[in-house]
Amino acid sequence: MTLQELYTKVEGDYEAAKRTLMMDSLIGKMIVRFPEDPNCGRMLEAGKTMDAAGLFEGAHALKGVAGSLGLTKLSAMAGEITEEFREGRPRSKSDDEVREKLEEVRRLYETTLEAIREYTAG
Repeated sequence: MTLQELYTKVEGDYEAAKRTLMMDSLIGKMIVRFPEDPNCGRMLEAGKTMDAAGLFEGAHALKGVAGSLGLTKLSAMAGEITEEFREGRPRSKSDDEVREKLEEVRRLYETTLEAIREYTAG
């Protein structure tokens, strides 16, 4: 699998990653490190108890990391959770709706990890 195929599979934006990281070699180096990032796990764990601060922090960090790597759909989904739990803003989603969104994020995150494994396998 090529980098471009990986980005297509995860509904990312390879060109955005290239604008940020400049070189294919750096994109490849950083994307294979993405599974080490703990923020999706932190966010999903916080979602079990609807821990607002934990959800915000995990989602905000995931949004940034994913955005920097051009994982635009994952970044946007994390951004929705970030805004839902931003301090001082009223909630617009029920806990059940948040859980549904978290499940969508989890599925896309797993798809992303799978694509990265395929990419590293050559």
